[in-house]
Amino acid sequence: MSWDFEGEDRDWPLPMADRRSLFDPQPWREAQADCAFALAQAGLAAGRLESRLTPMTGPARAGALRRLALLEAEAMLWAQGSPLARHEIGLDLMAARAGTDLDAMAQARWAVRRLEGQGDPADLRGFLGLHRAEGVDAPEAPLGRLSGRAFDHAAEGFLAAVRGLEPLHPLARAPALRLLWRLYDLSPENAPIEAAVWIARRMAADCPGLPFLPMGRAGQPADEGPPKHRLRRHLAALADGASAALAHLDRVAAWSARAGVETEAIKGSNAARIVAALAAHPLMSTAMVEESCAISRDTAERLLARLERMGLVREATGTRRFRLWAAAI
Repeated sequence: MSWDFEGEDRDWPLPMADRRSLFDPQPWREAQADCAFALAQAGLAAGRLESRLTPMTGPARAGALRRLALLEAEAMLWAQGSPLARHEIGLDLMAARAGTDLDAMAQARWAVRRLEGQGDPADLRGFLGLHRAEGVDAPEAPLGRLSGRAFDHAAEGFLAAVRGLEPLHPLARAPALRLLWRLYDLSPENAPIEAAVWIARRMAADCPGLPFLPMGRAGQPADEGPPKHRLRRHLAALADGASAALAHLDRVAAWSARAGVETEAIKGSNAARIVAALAAHPLMSTAMVEESCAISRDTAERLLARLERMGLVREATGTRRFRLWAAAI
């Protein structure tokens, strides 16, 4: 396979001779062999997470994926210097006003939806949400984005280069994919989250029970060192991220069991219904609780306030209007 290095990133610290080795599949295959145990550990952690999610259906599965997508989008945004808390992203997705950076929030909204499974990674233009402009041949769009035929040419070159990495295990390709994404200039400098989301989806291509593989805060390491060093850091982050995601789902399950016990003294089944709803959804408005639990608005408001006093739920907005509720995990 040949590699086209036109338009190379001149800010990279490596000289060109060393940089070429980072895109040659052979050094990555050697690194994969050296990291066989770390690869096995990462695969085991990903398998445990997938086995937890695969049996889930309906609201429980959608809620679990939304929780994990919010956590991962938060980590990705912090890594690129756009700190947004998961509850702020959740508020925006539910059309509440979070009062935060609009550009970062737009990136977060896109990231969560892609992590949940929206978009085809094989269609880079569609995956990135870019509108096709036939006949446009401008070298750059606003904010440094390639556009028109320039973007299509870069995307074709990138996907061709990705095919050259197919001998690698899907979980081991990410460090090289990050470098390729930068080489082909597929995202503006202020949007490294796009590559992170695409890679998270791509790694999960062989995991039917998972739309993406989480890596958390450790998942965006500095690009430095030879392939073996980069791959070892990546696999460690992948194992940690999958284990952390599983631990988060465990905390939700533990909260659900504890809340079920502590609300047994409340007359009727409405409190149990609310606990089940908040276990399935990371954030719910009072109207959502009312509809999901088939109870009146007054009953929903009264029980949510009581559960809040019991320390079982928390209100996420801090406002009197459009209040949103979450399990106090």
